[in-house]
Amino acid sequence: MKVLIYDPALCCSTGLCGPEPDPVQLNVNETILMLLKQGVSVERFNLAKQMGEFLSNIEVSVLLRSNGKDVLPITIVNGKVIKTRSYASYQELCAALGLKPLKGTVKFLKQD
Repeated sequence: MKVLIYDPALCCSTGLCGPEPDPVQLNVNETILMLLKQGVSVERFNLAKQMGEFLSNIEVSVLLRSNGKDVLPITIVNGKVIKTRSYASYQELCAALGLKPLKGTVKFLKQD
């Protein structure tokens, strides 16, 4: 089971730097931690620092060329794009992976 997250340009690999971390990035980080607990492999790629990863994935490259940077973030589960333009929630990722979400361990922030 593998999740790939293609992030827009972030100041660091997690987006959690600075005096006031972005609540959306906090949620993404918590989601990743939960998936890791469930044995899922998760990789994140930052547009500002890992452009080669964006170009080497044909599907991501085509989405970027067709839609521009507004298509980011892109989430891929087991080779299939499941979400663009916003981060997939923990529940969406569990559904795509066929996993039962863990309960009572993390409070997730509401995402649009």
